[in-house]
This record gives sequence, structure tokens and C-alpha cells, in this order.
Amino acid sequence: MRRNSRRKDLGRERFLMVASAVLVLGSLTATGLWLGRDNAAQEEGYVVDLSAIENDAAGPAEEMGGTLAENLAQGVPSDDLDYDPYFQETNSQKVENPDQSGSESMSEDADPKDAKSSASAESKENGGAQSEKNTEKNGAEEGKAQEKEQETGAIEEEEGAQALSTAMQPALTFSDSDMLLWPVVGNILVNYSMDKTVYFPTLQQYKYNPAVIIQANEGDLITAASAGKVISVFTDPQIGNGITMELGGGYEATYGQLSNILVSEGSYVSAGDVIAEVSAPTKYFSVEGTNVYFKLTKDGEPVNPLTRLS
Repeated sequence: MRRNSRRKDLGRERFLMVASAVLVLGSLTATGLWLGRDNAAQEEGYVVDLSAIENDAAGPAEEMGGTLAENLAQGVPSDDLDYDPYFQETNSQKVENPDQSGSESMSEDADPKDAKSSASAESKENGGAQSEKNTEKNGAEEGKAQEKEQETGAIEEEEGAQALSTAMQPALTFSDSDMLLWPVVGNILVNYSMDKTVYFPTLQQYKYNPAVIIQANEGDLITAASAGKVISVFTDPQIGNGITMELGGGYEATYGQLSNILVSEGSYVSAGDVIAEVSAPTKYFSVEGTNVYFKLTKDGEPVNPLTRLS
């Protein structure tokens, strides 16, 4: 009994397995057939019918009075969407550009005479501009030349003035035998003394005196004792405003107690020329009163002016 039951169970299992396999194979076969039919339909949709395209193209060409090749050769577009009216081939003999049809330089119908006249007008304008530039350039060059001539003339004038001033400079030739003019007329308040001391009333002491103190009045004119060159204009606490002049031969003259000095350093004066006025005395000569300080030196050493004053 048990064996029979086992056999029945095995037979059922085998049947079920075979049935299942048949069902699976059938399902797979049906699926494959369905997918193959869809692919065939898609392939048919992707196939391009060249004959239909040629027929469609030939139809418009015939309507326009020629074949497609003839129409293309004549420049007739086969499709309005593909035609660009602004495009022309480089080697085409019929070049037309709607944007530049009005330009004289690009127009084929332009008159050569007009082109020549415009070219001549342009050349005249260019020539006029060039002539104006040349005129301006020549004017600038002439202006530079005139400025250079003026500078040269100024330099020559300056050199000539220097040469003239040098030529007019007097020779300073004061010697041991020459005499001096009195710078101001007056009495001697304090005499020259370098070998012994003399008394100075304001200072109330004795000391050496390398000059002569000449009595004068405030505002009197002081004249040059000799021709010479002004080498110094100075101020001293004792003698006030002063002038030192080079006379030549190593001699120098110094004037003190001055006001309203009329000369400057480097200037030349002649004997008897007014060089200043007498000022009020400094505090060192308040007792002596208004005076003119006059000193003479040779090579820096004091010389008694009274021996030279005429």
C-alpha cells in the first residue's frame, strides 16, 4: 500500500513539473513573438523612401519650369527655407548685395568719370591737408629758427655787454705817489696814531687809531677819495655803516659813519663821486660828535691818510 502511494505521489510531481515547464516555454515564446513584431514595425518606420523624396522634389521643380539640377544651376532655390537671399558665392559673376546696392564703390553701374572725379577730389583734399601740414611745419620751423636767432642775439648782446663793461672798467693804478681827495671837509677830531695811543673822549681811554676821525655835519655828502672798486658794504658796531674800496697797487680805503649809501659791491666809482651821506654818530663817538671815519691801508697794513690827503 505504501509503495503504491509513493508511486502516485512521484507521478503527480512529475506531471506538475512537466506542466510548469510547458507553461514557461509557452509564455517565453509568446513574449518573443510579440517583441519581434514591434521591432519590425519600428524598423519599417525608420526606413527612408528615397524615391518618394525624389518625386516630391521633382514636382516643385517641374512646376518652376525645369529639373532640380537645372534649377540649382540657375540659382533657383528648391526649398524656400534653405534659401538665403544675402548669400552669394565668391566666384559668382552676378554678385548682388541688397544692403550695398546703393554704394558707389560697389555698384557695377557707377560712372568711371564720377569715380575719377571723386578720386581727384580726394587727392585735392589730401593735397590741401598735406599743404596745410607742410605750411604749419614750415611755420613751426621758422618760429624755432626765429627763437634760436633771438636767443643767439640775446647771448651775443650779453657777451657784448660783458665785453663792453669789461672794456669800460677803469684800471686801478693807485701808487705811492698818488694823492687822495678829502671825503668831507672838516677838522680832525682824532688823529691817526699807530706808534702810540691817543685819547678817545667817549670811551675815556687811550688806544691806537688806524684812521682819521673828520668832523662833519649829519647829511653832508661823502665823496670818493680816489677812483676804485667797491669790494664791501658792511655794518660795524663802532663805525656804523661802512664801505671798503679797492684803489689799486694794494691800497684800500674804508669809509665809516655813513647813511644813504649810493654804491653797491662790485661797482666802480671815480674820484669825487658821491658815495653816501654822513649819519648820526654811533654811541662809541657820541662825545666826539658827528664825524666821518676814514682809513687807508696797503696790503692790509694801516697807512696815515694825512700823508696822502691833498
